[in-house]
Amino acid sequence: MPPNHAARAPGRVVASGAAALTAVLTLAHPASAHAEVEAGTARALAENVRLTFVSEAESDSAGFTRIRVVLPDGIAPGDIRLTEAPKGWKLKTAADGYTVAGPALKTGVDALHRIKVRQLPDAEQLVFKTVETYSDGEIARWIELPNCSVEPEQPAPVLELNVAGAEAAPGSPDPSSSDTVDTTPAATPAGARPAAKAAATQDDGASTGPLVGSVVVALLVLSGGAWWLSRRRASSDVG
Repeated sequence: MPPNHAARAPGRVVASGAAALTAVLTLAHPASAHAEVEAGTARALAENVRLTFVSEAESDSAGFTRIRVVLPDGIAPGDIRLTEAPKGWKLKTAADGYTVAGPALKTGVDALHRIKVRQLPDAEQLVFKTVETYSDGEIARWIELPNCSVEPEQPAPVLELNVAGAEAAPGSPDPSSSDTVDTTPAATPAGARPAAKAAATQDDGASTGPLVGSVVVALLVLSGGAWWLSRRRASSDVG
């Protein structure tokens, strides 16, 4: 064997060994897809924020048909609106989150959708547990919570938030969704007589008038009777 060939032989053996090891590791631990979330404004209490969700395709034989997202505390299903999704996909809300679903995507195509959130909560991070469904019935659950000691195998999408600005404040609830009814009586302007009191005064005056008239008539009748009786007695004495 020529000297240059002998010199290159150990390098070939090392390269072949590295390639074989890489292949073994790849088969033992296949690259896993992820579900991710990003925000246009990743700040606590930010308003009208667009969130982008991406589910990476990992099936070799089927495409996505459904993405289910569990909303974190502080974001209600009524606070979101779908702004972008695969063609034909629709949003349906639930008590704890929402689902976007529609015709199956092509095999290997990632599922991307965007929502608009009325206001982000005052928190350091938001966790969006995600469940993906493929057209062949396969389900991938990205629902494991972050752990400092052990990295989860199927972590849920996490959105890290910056501290809220000094001028930021929690938004007021939607008046249309409130069941509270204000029962406090309306204030009466100074110097004005309440309508109910005025009506009562008028009723008192109306009911008092007839009573006074009746008393006057009775007194006149009695006076007339007394005068007639006195004249009759005087006539009897003369006779």
